[in-house]
Amino acid sequence: MMSDANLIQKTATGNSLKMLQAMVGIGIICALMIVLTFQGTAPIIKEKKAEALEKAIFKVLPGIDKTKAFQLDQNNNFVPLEGEGQEGRTAYAGYDKNGQFVGVAVEASGQGYADIIRILYGYDPEKQAAVGFYVLESKETPGLGDKIEKDPNFLANFDGLDVSLASDQSTLKNKPVTVKHGTKENPWEIDAITGATISSRAIGDIMGASTEYWAPLIYKNKDAFGLNANENKQR
Repeated sequence: MMSDANLIQKTATGNSLKMLQAMVGIGIICALMIVLTFQGTAPIIKEKKAEALEKAIFKVLPGIDKTKAFQLDQNNNFVPLEGEGQEGRTAYAGYDKNGQFVGVAVEASGQGYADIIRILYGYDPEKQAAVGFYVLESKETPGLGDKIEKDPNFLANFDGLDVSLASDQSTLKNKPVTVKHGTKENPWEIDAITGATISSRAIGDIMGASTEYWAPLIYKNKDAFGLNANENKQR
């Protein structure tokens, strides 16, 4: 005859097993819902990001009427891009209503105060200058660091920021750099925002590193962005 202790132990074991089975079941259902939600929203998020990027390209390249994506190939030549590009190797050329090449929009990113900051800037290889700037993604402190997106005086830094090439055209004469607010003396310097020094400096670091890499490549290949030239090549 089964003792009371054994009966209690068997009942407790049965309850624990049922609870475990229930928890596993709930876990599987939750995981399935997360996967389905991700798969369902991923295309929408991707489409929204593409729309936001296209709008930003028109902001950083004033006066353009159309854009075309190019990818940097393994030989460091820009070729027209069909479909999705490889991250870090795509640039967006802009053209005015007459089809004339205006400049190139480039994505760049780097560590900010709170998290990674993603930006887009316009580069005019004829002027050898940045001609526009836009923050694509940032989690900087509201009211302080996020001024990098809104402060008109800070944004004015990128309306003609000098990124001239050295005589051999393989590097910059002067790498863009952020300086203390009110001390800017040179066209390649970025005047920081008071109270948002770290975020301002992060933007200078991002612009410096990105233009140092991209400006020589874009200038070297600037003829490749000619809309008519590329249309002829595709015939």
